[in-house]
Amino acid sequence: MTATETLVEEVALSLFLVRKRWRRALLDTPPGGGDDQRRDVDLQRATARFRDLPAHLREDGRRCRARALRLLDAAVGGGIDPVGWCDSRYPRQFLTLDDPPPVVWLKGHAGVLARPSVAIVGSRAASPYAVAVAERLASELSGCGIVVVSGCARGVDAAAHRGVLAGEGATIAVLGSGVDVVYPAEHAELAASIARAGVVLSEFPPGTPPLRYHFPRRNRLISGLARGVVVVEAGARSGSLITARCAAEQGREVMAVPGNVLSGRSAGGHALIRDGAAIVETAGDILEAIGFGALGGVSDPAAAGEQRMAREAEDPLLRHMDPGEICAVDDLIAWSGLDSATVLLRLTELEIAGLVARAGAGRFVRSRPGMLT
Repeated sequence: MTATETLVEEVALSLFLVRKRWRRALLDTPPGGGDDQRRDVDLQRATARFRDLPAHLREDGRRCRARALRLLDAAVGGGIDPVGWCDSRYPRQFLTLDDPPPVVWLKGHAGVLARPSVAIVGSRAASPYAVAVAERLASELSGCGIVVVSGCARGVDAAAHRGVLAGEGATIAVLGSGVDVVYPAEHAELAASIARAGVVLSEFPPGTPPLRYHFPRRNRLISGLARGVVVVEAGARSGSLITARCAAEQGREVMAVPGNVLSGRSAGGHALIRDGAAIVETAGDILEAIGFGALGGVSDPAAAGEQRMAREAEDPLLRHMDPGEICAVDDLIAWSGLDSATVLLRLTELEIAGLVARAGAGRFVRSRPGMLT
């Protein structure tokens, strides 16, 4: 199959699996089969079975393929990038989940998905304290080269995204709607800003409205992308506790910021702490909890920032590129005094690290400050 044909099959499969009775036709075991049967969807097996549906489901499969073609046409026109599970850009973290989406729809830079990340979630009706803490933690984590993941909701989510963007960092927003249907609507510009340096992502096709039951499913992807989840202010029934539960089930680190004991705003976070969640007050606490030392990082955010800037100032290419500036490869060769092979190799390394991105033929843009290897 060609890459296009494979993508059509992946999108059609994702549409097919939405329906429960169709879903069971492709699974080894019915959902909820017990601990020894936890994997809900084996994508390879499901894909093979989808290509050879039983007679009574073939018409349904045909309709899904027809809709997949329409969705892909619309995505191209809307600047939306569909990434199937066979694509090298697909988040490999998702393949450890019980029910990985066959396709994710993106706006932004897919390379950001491969970088180490931490999720910050919490109350939509956040207190000024929670907003300030979320912004600070997100900003410090970004300064240490960590991508911050959240859900683009009001309150803590928005504060986390803005904390990263204020420092020209990369953040990921995972939506419970199509990436072209931002919810809440007043966050459309926030989502656009996120996509310029990071990623807006959804498993739901373009045009999908923000239905209530989408958000618990969305939460498993927020935690699934991250090495750990930080809960900043959550009431006893907060939806962010679903994300924390997903993180625990997925083997991710669960962390919580302590709050005011005289207010019920942090009751959910305090319950997580009683159940063993790590207490975090600074980005250094988060880095320690997720074992960031193993990545070559440091636990002190200020020290990390200083070391990062020193490395970037010494880099033969980055020192000639301002954030957001598009540079031609020929110019970088002339400015650096290096031969073309060396420059192209270094640009590839910087692109993998998320520090530059391609901006057309023979041109690169410096995307953000970050950690050099």
